[in-house]
Amino acid sequence: MPKYSANLSMLFTERDFLDRFEAAAKASFPGVEYVGPYDFPKEEVAARLKGNGLKQALFNLPAGDWAKGERGIACHPDRVAEFRAGVARAIDYAHALDCRTINCLAGIRKPNVSVEDARRTLVDNLRFAAGELQREGILLIVEPINHFDIPGFFLNYSAQTLAILDEAGPANLKLQYDIYHMQRMEGELAATMEKHLKRIGHIQIAGNPGRNEPDIGEINYPYLMQRLDAIGYDGWVGAEYKPKGRTEDGLGWLRAWGSDT
Repeated sequence: MPKYSANLSMLFTERDFLDRFEAAAKASFPGVEYVGPYDFPKEEVAARLKGNGLKQALFNLPAGDWAKGERGIACHPDRVAEFRAGVARAIDYAHALDCRTINCLAGIRKPNVSVEDARRTLVDNLRFAAGELQREGILLIVEPINHFDIPGFFLNYSAQTLAILDEAGPANLKLQYDIYHMQRMEGELAATMEKHLKRIGHIQIAGNPGRNEPDIGEINYPYLMQRLDAIGYDGWVGAEYKPKGRTEDGLGWLRAWGSDT
């Protein structure tokens, strides 16, 4: 079965961020992921990983000012220098944390930027970032996000995102397939993942509606996880959801579905 990573930006938030690593390990997650490690010294984050026997599954390129609502800067023509500097910073952290996959958030298109200019900027930035990461043995992935949760986000569909990756070109560019986001935007979950299996570098899960625990709502996750196992997906599945209560109280799904360490 797939191996599950705890998204520490959303789970165990009853604790300070650095204390969430221990909580994830105690809950039997073999790996962790989160928006980004940049608010903390890389040595301290690495120590929390090692001390708790965890693997770093994923983190994002620097995504702008998260507290002010920015969700990536890759499609912003006026932020190219900042984006490229962020790639170097991410590589530095990736080596320290032994992380082999980094996600790029495209960002919210600004009203004064045309779709064409935003797309051109995104493609150029992805081409640059993938090239830099490829030299370091790191995979770059790109995530479409539903426009209900983040209005104006530039990438909303799997086919749209794959077309961008095709245009950018490098072989180490893959899709991050968030099942929750894609259920809201397009459905056809099992068929899409099977069709594009070789192009998917990471998967994330949450229940719909509500983005709560994955065993709540309309998505048949036991079937989807079994299907992923059957078709040979051996990557990470990130638990990126909003717990309805205390995180540990909602982990029955993890105990029921198991976790391959």
